[in-house]
Amino acid sequence: MGQAMSRIGPLKLKVMLFCGDVTAMGPGKADLLEAIEREGSISGGGRTLGMSYRRAWSLVDIMNRCWKEPLVKTSVGGGARGGAQLTPFARNLLRAYRDLEGQLMQSAAGAAFYEFESELLASPRPHAPGGELDAVNETRRSPARGG
Repeated sequence: MGQAMSRIGPLKLKVMLFCGDVTAMGPGKADLLEAIEREGSISGGGRTLGMSYRRAWSLVDIMNRCWKEPLVKTSVGGGARGGAQLTPFARNLLRAYRDLEGQLMQSAAGAAFYEFESELLASPRPHAPGGELDAVNETRRSPARGG
């Protein structure tokens, strides 16, 4: 959900909220919360996003420590007794975060952006051998310059 909302053509915005120097919420953490909600566990949520359990747990731990209330509650046990779920606070926070992403994208997709977009190539031109960058790199490798 988040990736589709945070990109319009070549424009991509990445909304990050900080708690001190630590990212309390960003697109990856929001995606992880959504995956945990779907899968019912931290390991399952992380697995669907291609991350290890340790990485997923670390991100959940950071989020739980950065907000006034925990975002993910875990319960010990196998099968239906164990797992993880988002708290009501987390669901509200996640909804607000996704709304903020959408509002920022709508604001950014205005005349100033379209002026950039009209001048931007669809992909980079191929590198031209012998071009200006080759001359600069050759000078750097030159024995006379100690390269």
